[in-house]
Amino acid sequence: MKIEVWSDFVCPFCYIGKQKLELALDKFEHKGQVEVVFKAFELDPNAGVYNGKSIHEALAEKYGMTIEQAKRNNEQIGEHAAEVGLTFNFEEMKPTNTLQAHRLAKFAETQGKEKDITDNLLYAYFTESKNLSEKETLLAIAEASGLDRDAAAEVLDNESRHLDEVRADERLAQQYGISGVPFFIFNDKYTISGAQPMETFIGAINQVWKEENEQPKFQNFGSADTGVCKDDNCSI
Repeated sequence: MKIEVWSDFVCPFCYIGKQKLELALDKFEHKGQVEVVFKAFELDPNAGVYNGKSIHEALAEKYGMTIEQAKRNNEQIGEHAAEVGLTFNFEEMKPTNTLQAHRLAKFAETQGKEKDITDNLLYAYFTESKNLSEKETLLAIAEASGLDRDAAAEVLDNESRHLDEVRADERLAQQYGISGVPFFIFNDKYTISGAQPMETFIGAINQVWKEENEQPKFQNFGSADTGVCKDDNCSI
């Protein structure tokens, strides 16, 4: 089974949705036969790098709300995160552009470290309040994810490295009509949009597995074994 996940590293519901998916997979007896593939999605491709504004100030400015309203919204999201075992540190969070992080993640994919760096980038941003547009921070995350630091530095220094892969994910999202994340596609057949209840993920996983493994692969349009030769005879 393949599960494709479109997400951004500064999207709170992407982290929550990913956690719910993983908790659902922990309850699935065939977890070892599930491949999770992460796809790049920039919530705001035009976002600048971290400029010192708090996440509350940035959201208030972007959505035309007061800072107090932004704080209340973030508190509610933080409570939602806590329900699935995540800790969000909104007070020190550093909103920023994520393109460099996505390029680095694509490099990690070529090294078999996609899951490691995805986990570490999300944790660094939401829990440790790290600046994901800062080169040294990204290099430390790359190294902690099992990547060669010098190779990661070469990727970050060359703005064209792995950019095509990021853009390909984003074009595919447009083709699929994906306008928000997280967005999950199960075996190119079923989709889940958003950080839905864990039961929704469990249901999707079980449904796909059942269809792929319990139902006959082929549908027979004939009425019986007519005109067939077997080991002992040929019947008409």
